[in-house]
Amino acid sequence: MTLEQLRIFVAVAERQHVTRAAQDLRLTQSATSAAIAALEARYATKLFDRVGRRIELTDAGRLFLVEARAVLAQAAAAEALLDDLAGLKRGTLKLAASQTVANYCLPPLMHRFRREYPGVALHLAIGNTEQVATWVNDITVDLGFVEGAVENPALSITPIAEDELVLVASANHPWAAKDKLTPQDLIATPWVLREAGSGTRAIFETALAGFGLAIADCTILLELPSNEAVLAAVEDGAGATVVSEVVARARIDAGSLLRRDIALPSRQFFALRHKERSLTRAQSEFLKLIAHDPHRCKPAAFGMGTRLLTARA
Repeated sequence: MTLEQLRIFVAVAERQHVTRAAQDLRLTQSATSAAIAALEARYATKLFDRVGRRIELTDAGRLFLVEARAVLAQAAAAEALLDDLAGLKRGTLKLAASQTVANYCLPPLMHRFRREYPGVALHLAIGNTEQVATWVNDITVDLGFVEGAVENPALSITPIAEDELVLVASANHPWAAKDKLTPQDLIATPWVLREAGSGTRAIFETALAGFGLAIADCTILLELPSNEAVLAAVEDGAGATVVSEVVARARIDAGSLLRRDIALPSRQFFALRHKERSLTRAQSEFLKLIAHDPHRCKPAAFGMGTRLLTARA
């Protein structure tokens, strides 16, 4: 029995789905299935029942899940202790972040950390808010950084920065001729949005509700998995979108995107870690870098007139 087999078993057991577990672990479905099959064959014990397309834990599987989680936690603690004893002269820090944080905030901080602790390897995985929270929960990564709300009692969730969202469309969009927008304008235009599960998408849906609208009232022309893909489509005239100001700033300044101000809530970026894992020195030092970062992903001020959306009565 290996730690990798235990990690795969726990992921499959918690999701009760081999394909989703494989995706979250960034493994192939065949490798994930083979690990489970090897455990069952080695100990002649059935851990899962296959019910149609679903799987569920057997009684033996439920008992084994408790022990498997305990072993993984002990292994992680042992590794963390050795890294601490080395005084950060060696080790690994696994990070995960949603796209805005990963692309615009973390790289300079990762560079500073590596300059200070060259023996500590850094790894960064990028997903949406939901995926990052899952990776932290499953102890696949050490720290997560997200731009959306997370509700998980197993995680410590700490606000670290604020972000401003902006509504943008192409420079040739009909909104260029309008001084202010109405809810009907939002319904009339097509939208290019991030996928469900992203923090940006969740904030947009909340903003719509404030104007008496739901996502179902809007025409979603495209759903794309990255901010850059969304902005490229919007720049080409596919429709409007809501994104982080940090992400859209260069295109707005260049004039290829038109910004229209509506009453969008600001949002916070959060650091995530598992409550049952001790905070290692490497994790602590990285979080200190963020706390003392003078920029903190805050957008530059805009010297633009306000064109607020008129809320529906």
